[in-house]
Amino acid sequence: MTLAETILARFAAEGIALAEVPILQPADPFLDMAGEDLRRRIFLTQSETGESLCLRPEFTIPVCRDHIARQAGTPRRYAYLGEVFRQHRAGGTQFLQAGIEDLGETDTSTADARSVADACRLLNEALPGAALTVTLGDQAIFEAVLAALGLPRGWQMRLARAFGAADMLEAALADLANPPKKRNLGQPISRLVAARDRAAVAGYLEKQMELAGISPSAGRTPDDIARRLIEKAELGAVRIADDAFEALKRFLAIREPLAQAGETLRRFADDCDLFLDAALEQFKQRADALAAQQLQGTSFTYDAAFGRPLDYYTGLVFEISAPGDPRPLVGGGRYDRLLTMLGAEHAIPGVGFSIWLDRIEGARKP
Repeated sequence: MTLAETILARFAAEGIALAEVPILQPADPFLDMAGEDLRRRIFLTQSETGESLCLRPEFTIPVCRDHIARQAGTPRRYAYLGEVFRQHRAGGTQFLQAGIEDLGETDTSTADARSVADACRLLNEALPGAALTVTLGDQAIFEAVLAALGLPRGWQMRLARAFGAADMLEAALADLANPPKKRNLGQPISRLVAARDRAAVAGYLEKQMELAGISPSAGRTPDDIARRLIEKAELGAVRIADDAFEALKRFLAIREPLAQAGETLRRFADDCDLFLDAALEQFKQRADALAAQQLQGTSFTYDAAFGRPLDYYTGLVFEISAPGDPRPLVGGGRYDRLLTMLGAEHAIPGVGFSIWLDRIEGARKP
């Protein structure tokens, strides 16, 4: 049985519906929500009417859009197996991905644990006997720490966006410790930024891009650039207390087996006098639910600085790897705000994961 057949058989045994979404997708949801790393890799094109389109770079957003369009009930689970397309400097640009998206389950701890367990069991079937390593992070814990430390809202937003991108997080922390000097952007944009007039800054940038022959959909939108320029101007005027900065660094250094991580986090909160009770209770419930899955032969590590470079994650994030390959075989996480951002009338919680079939095939070779 091929790897794809093995995975499809597992989906069928679980009774999970197989989603089918078009390869050609509207580009805006990915440009707005998928994260800077993925935005750089998207293959963009246009329809006959000028609509920005792209080749499908991942499945989560298309599956969620399809769920909303069909007005399907929840809870509902979707499986998928198909091609995704991403630009790379070297190697292929077309890959097979499989995965499961779990939408509408209000018991988030159970759904999180089930998502991780499903991914582990799929890998166990594809790689019998492999010692799997699961690395977990938590966007919600990170954001709770930022709020409890009393960081200004602008800094909370910048650091939260950097979570999952080590270079961005390192740069943000460096700026937080030593705010950079204000850059001279030149006139008239400096006046617009100083006035915090986001619409005017975006309009000015759009005109400059048009004059330069740059498509507004080629990367960051003018509005996104305007927001970041104004945010940098605001953040440059802020300094935080040394004890808050040291507490943040201490938190980000936490990395240990999941079984001990909850107590370490609670001790950190007590030592730094931070109120994290709600986030830590959710963390404990998920850890207990994962332990109940009885995933023998799999090691679980919590890394406080670990995230995944997609902007839509809100809670659990995880990756699974096997010995001998530094690249993750599976990546996933929770995205409770995504469906509302995509147009759902009511909040719909979601969690899911993707499997890279080419990497698994490489691991299967003797």
